[in-house]
Amino acid sequence: MTIAILYLALGLVLLYYGAEALVRGSSSLALRLGLSPLVIGLTVVAFGTSSPELVVSLKAGLAGQGNISVGNVVGSNICNIGLILGICALVTPIATTSQIVRIDIPIMIAVTAFTTFLLWDGTLGLAEGIILFALLLAYVVFSVYLARRQPTDALGAEFDTEVKASKRGLFIDLLMVAGGLVLLIFGARFLVDGAVVIARAFGWSEALIGLTVIAVGTSLPELATSLVAAVKKEADIAVGNIVGSNIFNLLGILGITAMATPLAASGISLVDYAVMAVFALVLWPMAYHQKCITRLEGAILLAGYAAYVSWLVLST
Repeated sequence: MTIAILYLALGLVLLYYGAEALVRGSSSLALRLGLSPLVIGLTVVAFGTSSPELVVSLKAGLAGQGNISVGNVVGSNICNIGLILGICALVTPIATTSQIVRIDIPIMIAVTAFTTFLLWDGTLGLAEGIILFALLLAYVVFSVYLARRQPTDALGAEFDTEVKASKRGLFIDLLMVAGGLVLLIFGARFLVDGAVVIARAFGWSEALIGLTVIAVGTSLPELATSLVAAVKKEADIAVGNIVGSNIFNLLGILGITAMATPLAASGISLVDYAVMAVFALVLWPMAYHQKCITRLEGAILLAGYAAYVSWLVLST
């Protein structure tokens, strides 16, 4: 058990720093290619913070652990809104003035509903994976188009401040990307292996460990990015990062993993999918109400997440 806990902790550390290196290196490379900070923020940063979920779900899927693979995505999406946005809103009210973010939230809701429909029978195959990945490509193209049409958006001003040209050389940026990927691969292996051993020792199902421990662990980059943005009063980045990551989790991670191997996740219940959908739906009026997610609303999100996790553990 001690070795399993060490594996779990080491996996979390490697995933966090791997994602950090990947985001920093790839953002710098994107700037060198002439992409605007807003486009980089909507694509590279948002998707880069979801890289732990990708490698963990892919590793679990290839190992035949579909409940961990799908549970990681579903649990991460619930965690991103309930836990991370809840904490950020408690630290400081989160303004949602970006029109881009306000457009992406309905897209996230639609993607959540569509993915839930595909997973209704507990499986996800090659054809469904291709559809999800194609939708991801369409979303990226739409995001870039929207960003170029609205260069003065509030989110653009925040990313102009945060995404800056690197003083590092090209070789260092490439090394950071490569190193980040290596850390992510090893981190995923340690995290999944350790989590499975712990789950079996406590009699927990793979679905439960995927929805809770692994989901929270792989969401650490989103937590760090969003919390720092909230403290710096760059609130639109906090919301944009979460919404973009949730869309990527469903379309990109499930799409790529299902294309690599068929997924069977009978352990993920309809309640889990419903909770994911409810959190996505609740975020919409919060974002539009007074163009701000208040501390009270943050407390509601956090309480909802705590209630969901408590129900998961008690129902095991």
